[in-house]
Amino acid sequence: MLFWLCFIFTSTAQELPPVLNFTPEQYNAENQNWDITQGEDKLIYVANNSGLLEYDGAKWRLYPTSNKTIMRSVATQGDLIYTGAYMEFGYWERGSNGLLQYTSLSDKLDEPLIEDEQFWNIILVDNLILFQSLDRIYSYNTETSNFQIIDSESAIVRSFLVGKSVYFQQEGLGLYQLQNGQPVLIADALPFSDYLLVALYSKDNTLMVVTQKHGIFQLKPNGEMSSWNYEAQDAIANETVYAALQLSDQTLLLGTISNGLYHLDASGKIKYQIDQVSGLSNNTVLSLWEDQEAHVWLGLDNGISVVNSNSAFRVYTDYDGSLGAVYAAKKHKGYLYLGTNQGLFYKKDAAASEEYQLIPDTKGQVWRLNILGDALICGHHEGTFRVEENRVIPIANIAGTWDVHQLNDTLAIQGNYSGLYILERKETGWQLRNKLEGFDISSRYFAFSGPQELYVSHEYKGVFKLNIDDSFRTITESRLLKQLPKGAKSSIFKYNNEVLYAYEEGIFRLNKSAKVFEKDSLLSRTFLESGGYSSGKLTYDTGNNRLWAFNEQEVLYFEPGILADQLKVRRIALPAKTRKDIPGFENITYLDANTYLLGNATGYIVLDTEKLSDEKYSIKLRTMKNGSREGELVTLDQTTTEAFHYKQNTFAFDFSVAEYEKFRAVVYQYRLKGLYEEWTNWSTSATASFENLPPGTYTFEARARIGDQLSENTLHYSFTVARPWYLSVVAIIIYGVLLVLIFIGIQVVNRKFYKRQKERLIEINQRKLEVATYENERRIMKLENEKLQQDVESKNRELAASTMSIVKKNELLNAIKKELDSDTQENELKSVIKIIDKNLNPKKDWEFFREAFNNADKDFLKKIKEQHPKLTPNDLKLCAYLRLNLSSKEIAPLLNISVRSVEIKRYRLRKKMELEHEESLVEYILSI
Repeated sequence: MLFWLCFIFTSTAQELPPVLNFTPEQYNAENQNWDITQGEDKLIYVANNSGLLEYDGAKWRLYPTSNKTIMRSVATQGDLIYTGAYMEFGYWERGSNGLLQYTSLSDKLDEPLIEDEQFWNIILVDNLILFQSLDRIYSYNTETSNFQIIDSESAIVRSFLVGKSVYFQQEGLGLYQLQNGQPVLIADALPFSDYLLVALYSKDNTLMVVTQKHGIFQLKPNGEMSSWNYEAQDAIANETVYAALQLSDQTLLLGTISNGLYHLDASGKIKYQIDQVSGLSNNTVLSLWEDQEAHVWLGLDNGISVVNSNSAFRVYTDYDGSLGAVYAAKKHKGYLYLGTNQGLFYKKDAAASEEYQLIPDTKGQVWRLNILGDALICGHHEGTFRVEENRVIPIANIAGTWDVHQLNDTLAIQGNYSGLYILERKETGWQLRNKLEGFDISSRYFAFSGPQELYVSHEYKGVFKLNIDDSFRTITESRLLKQLPKGAKSSIFKYNNEVLYAYEEGIFRLNKSAKVFEKDSLLSRTFLESGGYSSGKLTYDTGNNRLWAFNEQEVLYFEPGILADQLKVRRIALPAKTRKDIPGFENITYLDANTYLLGNATGYIVLDTEKLSDEKYSIKLRTMKNGSREGELVTLDQTTTEAFHYKQNTFAFDFSVAEYEKFRAVVYQYRLKGLYEEWTNWSTSATASFENLPPGTYTFEARARIGDQLSENTLHYSFTVARPWYLSVVAIIIYGVLLVLIFIGIQVVNRKFYKRQKERLIEINQRKLEVATYENERRIMKLENEKLQQDVESKNRELAASTMSIVKKNELLNAIKKELDSDTQENELKSVIKIIDKNLNPKKDWEFFREAFNNADKDFLKKIKEQHPKLTPNDLKLCAYLRLNLSSKEIAPLLNISVRSVEIKRYRLRKKMELEHEESLVEYILSI
């Protein structure tokens, strides 16, 4: 009992393999899981109360039993998954759509099943599949498809396969072996007759028998039975073992009803014990299975757990909170020290089961552990201490020592809440010498670029460049580098004589000659490409000269490459969510060889880099779904080559890598060629969906990565979204013909239009031409009229002149005649008077005048005759003279009458024209 109490006490301080838990809410089925197996495709299958669970590393899928009952057993052979349930057994086979389809074998039996029969175990032996219930064993021959039924005299408690031999226990009767298809009793003494058997396995030619409540026995080849004496015998004496399994390394697992899992080595010593407190989902283990990567699967009464027993990681979890979050660690002189938020703890390095103990006077926050020479220095919230085994010696009572760097054999510099301080080594050890005056800002991260040149990073203020005097007592110059952005959780670090600054935009390297920080594209891309930014904290590994960094998905380390100015990188798939970092205070400590300690918020993780697997793995396309955006997606036949209807243009792809280690995060990326050629960013999501794809041919591609290792294959699936009928080839041809016809029609219309336009333009131009011609003719006419007017005026002037000439002539002749008439009448004068009378002939004068007048105004006499038909020739003469605006005095000679006679003629003419009294005769005649 004392040993048991000691074990319970020390078990709280175990470094355990990682445990990955799945709750019923995660796998979406009931809580109890009765059996587990793995297929050749590495997928995990679990017999659950709700049916068959399938896990591919990314997603759980449930297949209910055909009769909606509890599934009790599962086993795989080739591509088939055999299952046993209540009143039902058969096998599942994967269809071309990636989903499992069930075929019942129990329906093919010639005789009915026993009432309430349940099938608790399935054993595969060559071409035989044995389905075991509490009442019978049904042997199915896969080659002949025949059944053999093996009856039992009492309840069959358990059945076992050891090598190729099948054993089963009949309650109260003993242990039987199947020989040539018949049960043969081989042992009927204790423990086989009265104790319930849990497992049989072979060890050194001895049959080992695990009982439920009475420990472990061994049956030797000679038939001798004895209890196995092993170191853990007392520890598990009071446990009820429900499941047991011998692992490939010959160690033994015991799954209990109330205390979780025990792992015994080959000699029977407890390697570790895991229960609900230390990591399992539940304390009741119903089934056990070791997969191809030596992970141990536990089917629990409430959930499923996976113990990564062969992992490169071991986890120490501070369940009771006595240790706290680990901020620093150091291995020194045979001790392992942990600096936490609760103080400085230690234990003997070789004592794995020993608990950590608090060093007196160190309670409180520990920030840093450094080795200066051969001394271990502790940077504490309350100051600086030198650690001597299990005690500390104060060095500097300056609050808040962030970090300490050694400058030379006798000097060291430390960063505190209030600035920078110098330590000096004397005969009695390290002591505080002085404060560096001139800089009072909290100095958590700092790095020297030269003997007196120091860079200090403050995540809220930025990076300061300090120049220090030769005696290390005063800051001679302090300058904030504005060109270098400040950032949350940023840090500055010196590695291989290079000063590096890391924050959310990448890693910057100090150009020593230019004195400026320049972004290192290679380091930055490596630092950020595979996971989001979580911290710029950089940590140096003194053991292997490695620079460690952390992001959301991975832990990375850089180390010198083949070329001196290049670094090579190694990625470790360890997400921040899983490693439980203290954001901004990530730390990793070299222990020995290839072993490291990563402090976290609940304890620490031990990493053995030698065990990091570089094995190849494949990514598999699990299912494809297709449908419309509004409708339900339907799982597709993965071999289909038909084009999808244009409305069924939404696709969803599920893919996975069968990786079951908690600390090996799988990240995926994909692309859809034909839509975009670039790969997506790496993500833990194992699904891809595309909505409303336009018609066309596409190729979906996906690949995976674990740490540095890419999947050995890339998924490819090509498919086509058909064009709608209105975009089909026939429709396009019709559209082409219609387009040609429309084009021709447009050409015809255009031609007609342009013809009309041309005609219209011609018409307009003709009109313009006509207008221009008319205008020209009008101008010509005007000119001709003006010329005619000038001619008329000229003729009028000529007419007037000739008229006046006639008047003057007639006046002269009349005067001469009058003068001659008054003289004596001599014969010789009479001849002269005759000549004068002859030349005074009014008729001739009128003829001459009329001809001239008609030339000047040829239509006047005609018009006035038409208007006044009663006018006589003498009246017309008078009108002609009046039109020339001649006075009565001027007209009289022309008519060879007196002026008085002219007035009388004018009066008579007015009467004939019927003019009003006030109307002027001359104006009327001029108006015609």
